[in-house]
Amino acid sequence: MIIVNTDFVSGKTLETISIVRGSTIRSKHLGKDILSGLKTLVGGEITSYSKMLNEARQIATQRMVEEAEKLGADAIINIRYSTSNVMSGAAEVLVYGTAVKFI
Repeated sequence: MIIVNTDFVSGKTLETISIVRGSTIRSKHLGKDILSGLKTLVGGEITSYSKMLNEARQIATQRMVEEAEKLGADAIINIRYSTSNVMSGAAEVLVYGTAVKFI
C-alpha cells in the first residue's frame, strides 16, 4: 500500500474510492503517569508519552490501511494525522486520507 501526504502519486492516474480513517485512544498506567508528572517539574522529553504516541500513530495507520485494503485501494493520498487529549493521560490519534485505485 502506498501512503502519501500529497494529492497525487507520481506517474499514476488515480480514481478516488473513499475517505478512509483509523484511530486509537491510548493511555499510560497510573505509575507511568505519576512519573511523567514529576518529569514536568524538571523539564525535558517525557519519553513514555513519546513512545505511546508513536505506537498510537502506528496502530491508527494500520487500521486506516486495513480499511483501504477492504475497499480494494492501491494507495492512500492526502493523509493527515490529528491528536487530541481525551482525558488526563489519554490521547486519541486519528489518521485519515483518500483511498484511490490506479487506472
